[in-house]
Amino acid sequence: MVNKSKQFILEQIKADIITQNICPDLAQEAKNLVIGNGNLSSTVVFVGEAPGKKEDETGVPFVGAAGKFLDELLSSINLERSDIFITNIVKYRPPKNRDPKPEEKLAFASFLEREIKLVEPKVIVTLGRHSMNYFLPDAKIGDVHGNIQIIEFAGRNIRLMPLYHPAAGLYNGSLRKVLQADILKLKSQLN
Repeated sequence: MVNKSKQFILEQIKADIITQNICPDLAQEAKNLVIGNGNLSSTVVFVGEAPGKKEDETGVPFVGAAGKFLDELLSSINLERSDIFITNIVKYRPPKNRDPKPEEKLAFASFLEREIKLVEPKVIVTLGRHSMNYFLPDAKIGDVHGNIQIIEFAGRNIRLMPLYHPAAGLYNGSLRKVLQADILKLKSQLN
């Protein structure tokens, strides 16, 4: 059952991004604002960096090729998309899928924090180095992927698990295996 008050708050976050004219250059280029999606009472929130082409077309995060691989990873630990909440730091697609700029990440930071506070997860899973560095600015993904980090976020301690971005696993077979192993570690954190 969908929590109507939480859904209302998520819609308010979306409306605030629009009315506050966050990143107008990105907004002008994008087709859709891509706000977080999924189970608003999930124990886990996945955070990517920014929408890609398919996400921009649909307004839903992680629906392209990387999203399909993420669905496979979730399935391997008996989770479905409807079990999780997934979002991005930046809510509009950067032109030509370029990396989000630091000022763009900063502009959307309070909205990401509001989404995470709304869901109140036990674990935040970052997908890729950009989202990892938002929470762990000095970390290197090769050193910390798949390992739980305890961070202070929004006034409370929370478990954070950095993962490589699913897109990296699509193009690099060895990273695909790493992602498959790391997602199994997430399962133990959620039990």
